[in-house]
Amino acid sequence: MSQQSTYDILIVGGGAAGSGVAASLLKRDKSLRIAIIEPSHKHYYQAAWTLVGAGEFDITKTERDMSNCIPKNVTWIPSAVTIFNPDAKSVKTQGGQDIYYQQLVVAAGLKIDWDAISGLNKTLGKNGVTSNYRFDLAPYTWELVKNLKFGTAIFTQPPIPIKCAGAPQKALYLSCSHWENIGVLNNIEVDFNNAGAVLFGVAAYVPPLMQYIERYHAKLSFNSTLIAVDGAAKKATFNVKDANGNITQIEKGFDMLHVVPPQTSPDFIKQSPLADAAGWVDVNQNTLQHTRYADIFSLGDVCNSPNAKTVAAARKQVVVIAENLIALRNNQAMPTDYDGYGACPLTVEKGKVILAEFGFGGKLLPSFPLDSLVPRKINWILKKYLLPWVYWNALLKGREWLARPAAGATAEQVSK
Repeated sequence: MSQQSTYDILIVGGGAAGSGVAASLLKRDKSLRIAIIEPSHKHYYQAAWTLVGAGEFDITKTERDMSNCIPKNVTWIPSAVTIFNPDAKSVKTQGGQDIYYQQLVVAAGLKIDWDAISGLNKTLGKNGVTSNYRFDLAPYTWELVKNLKFGTAIFTQPPIPIKCAGAPQKALYLSCSHWENIGVLNNIEVDFNNAGAVLFGVAAYVPPLMQYIERYHAKLSFNSTLIAVDGAAKKATFNVKDANGNITQIEKGFDMLHVVPPQTSPDFIKQSPLADAAGWVDVNQNTLQHTRYADIFSLGDVCNSPNAKTVAAARKQVVVIAENLIALRNNQAMPTDYDGYGACPLTVEKGKVILAEFGFGGKLLPSFPLDSLVPRKINWILKKYLLPWVYWNALLKGREWLARPAAGATAEQVSK
């Protein structure tokens, strides 16, 4: 075992969660030897892609070189993990290197499974088929929205969990807002096909969102899962489940189709000893420590904590892991509990946002003394201008403004 392949803390994944927790750990202890294993050479602020798809954000401002996002004094290993060996406290990389650690943090994100929908890959970016879930496709969404003056626009949402569960309907709202503003909305049939049974998972936000569904004359198709796309023929096929669980295939024509594909845990996580039965990293939802391996923590989209998979959740989780991991290294009790916080700035129209903030059990956790069910212009300013700045200049730099979970609120208490 060479010294060069051994680290105090090894982090798998250099996205928001991985780079953020590295910065927060170094803020607490500059002497830590930390490495991040991350194969991508680009880092993306994905939360702005919905705005890109509405012509409200410059796509180039959502991309930076990974080398400029991983904190200074952290070793970047530009490779991918293939095998976890928690008993030996090591991982093996794609290049065959064994890397050892004292503690491991898994922040590998999730897998967007474009191949799960038949015919989708070969028609993405053409034939009116798009998705705000990909850097190169979000600008195409705006091209379609700008050019559509009449016809049928279909928006889809796959089964949960997905990255930012509000994003599928954000695309709908912003598209409809544009069509309303230019006077063509009445010429467009809007259909939201949701694999789930409800519009939004936190019940308190459903009534204000329904006001916009009605305002935009959008049709809601629940329990409707996209399974195939024929782009050339402008046809989408859905499995539709009825109240008795019977499934019928329904084909729908479209002029514009915004697809949100199914999302799963990455294969190398599913096949590892760290995974639960569903393939996600198995953690204690309070401490984010692995349930079986005390020297392993996980955060972000890849862990099985029952919270919304959003960058806002990662910001809170970063603090939890930084404090608990440092305490563990010092043989102290872990001091910080995660409250399940997640946030979804629901862009219900151009210029207004419903800022949904909630924790375990759907408990509302507003950051500001305002009614969070009301769409506000100030929330639009937050979403479009302030949050991107906070992402690049706070989360990735170890600055934890408004990032601490609610004091004294354990996960069990919040869920009651």
